Amino acid sequence: MNALSAVGLYVVTAVAEIAGCYAIYAWVRLGKPVWWLVPGAMALLLFGYLLTMHSGPAGRIYAAYGAVYIAASVVWMWAIEKHAPDRWDSIGVTVCLIGAAIIYFGPRG
Repeated sequence: MNALSAVGLYVVTAVAEIAGCYAIYAWVRLGKPVWWLVPGAMALLLFGYLLTMHSGPAGRIYAAYGAVYIAASVVWMWAIEKHAPDRWDSIGVTVCLIGAAIIYFGPRG
């Protein structure tokens, strides 16, 4: 898998996880109807499946994915929840993505 398709798969994986978790959050914290759990559960099942499509050891996949999840969460906060990230959000995301790049793309013997 080339780098661009790997990053794209990570982004789609993150969107599935965030959407599934947000459906539960919306039901519990925002008073949305219980049927929100149905698409939420489907999104979380998709998330789990998408994680299996990444190549490499599971621990490395999960470590690199964590940074993409953090970045996607901040974008979700901005786009869906209409709460703009501040400079600390941006700095934190940048540090995480640099760490993920080191983990995922680092040279290995």
